[in-house]
Amino acid sequence: MKILTGKTGMLFGLLLFSAHALAFRVPGPLVDSQWLAANRDKVVVLEVRHNVKSFTAKPRYRTNKKTGKRKLVAVGGHIPGSRLISYRKIRASVVIDGKKVDKMLPPAPVFEKVIRAAGVNRGDAIVIASRGHGNLDMTMATRLYWQLKYYGHDNMAILDGGTAGWILAGNKIVSTPASAHAGNWRAGPGRRNILATTADVSRAVRDGKTQLVDNRPLDQYLGLWKKSYVYAKGHIPGARLMPNAVLTIHGIGGRFIKGKLALDVLRALRVNPKKPTITYCNSGHLASGGWFVLHEILGNPNVRLYDGSMHEWTLNKGAVRTMVME
Repeated sequence: MKILTGKTGMLFGLLLFSAHALAFRVPGPLVDSQWLAANRDKVVVLEVRHNVKSFTAKPRYRTNKKTGKRKLVAVGGHIPGSRLISYRKIRASVVIDGKKVDKMLPPAPVFEKVIRAAGVNRGDAIVIASRGHGNLDMTMATRLYWQLKYYGHDNMAILDGGTAGWILAGNKIVSTPASAHAGNWRAGPGRRNILATTADVSRAVRDGKTQLVDNRPLDQYLGLWKKSYVYAKGHIPGARLMPNAVLTIHGIGGRFIKGKLALDVLRALRVNPKKPTITYCNSGHLASGGWFVLHEILGNPNVRLYDGSMHEWTLNKGAVRTMVME
């Protein structure tokens, strides 16, 4: 193999650097359907689904008998050329201090395999789309986004409104199976500045310097009920409530809160958008939405997600508070 040296080698290196620097970049953490339609050939669209069969199904509509208008009631199919990511495959059980903790960030080789299987290459501009059936779907997209960012990928955005928003905007939808050649995407060493551990949360409870934000529904926060994999009712002491339901506008194809609206919502909930923060929920799903709004949309650099959330906290018998008399 011929080695380029001197001015020729320098020129070749500059060309490679320029090509990388000029690679297509997404404009921010959110893009809308109009932007995606105009730039579809420049990005890799990853559609994250819990129900993978919906990827090759047909959309379902309901027709108003009086007006004759059709209303989208269930997303089926996908954006042309998009690749499917099963939500079940992007989380894993891991052992921490001798205890099995479920629904966690997978080790780098495991997550890397999933992303490569979807045909993603290093440096690709990625747009993540969920079905868009409300805030639970939208936080599937934020969970995948957070994991990609943790492992070093920055050039990506979430499709605001998800695939539902794409359909409602009048764009083409297809139901054919997706195929992709394996990519060469590589997981980095992990960004600890966006991940919180149980020790970090314990410290926040003790010193109060870091704001704890609970992204679960109100009834779980108050201790009225709990998920089966959470071992005590209530919330982590000192946590502020920021329910997942307020992170997006209600309804199918709902968009994330942003700008003044987001600040007004946080103010009403007494959540400080500028304070160092740890978000949590039951398993790190809903908390990724809180992290996304605070860290990515509102630009607070000191926000971390507690991956184990209430599952790991109560597994370790961490203190909880309830506002319901047992």
